[in-house]
Amino acid sequence: MTNTFLKSLLALAVSGLMVAGSPAQTATSEAGPGVKDPGHPRVNQVNRREAHQQKRIANGINNGSLSPKETAHLEKREAKLQKTEQKDMAAHNGHLTKAEQKNLNHRENRISRSIKRDKHN
Repeated sequence: MTNTFLKSLLALAVSGLMVAGSPAQTATSEAGPGVKDPGHPRVNQVNRREAHQQKRIANGINNGSLSPKETAHLEKREAKLQKTEQKDMAAHNGHLTKAEQKNLNHRENRISRSIKRDKHN
């Protein structure tokens, strides 16, 4: 009886260690600015917006609707936004909170209006 009990206890302990050490439990997110992480839609949404803004700026440069000064200013604002995103994600293990996403989207909206205004002057 004691031998069976000890074997059961040992089997339970081993199975518990295997579950606790499984990759699904211990994996850390590789997400970061510019990195798509399918499990974190807030990060992906912000990154898609940043990529779209960069394409719009590049199109403005290519067709001559953005001056070098306007381009430099927009790029500087985008770089500050990306730095904020990196800081926010570092604080939350590669994730963004809803409030952080809202703040980043608000800033992207302002940059987007600036791109539109600068391209159409």
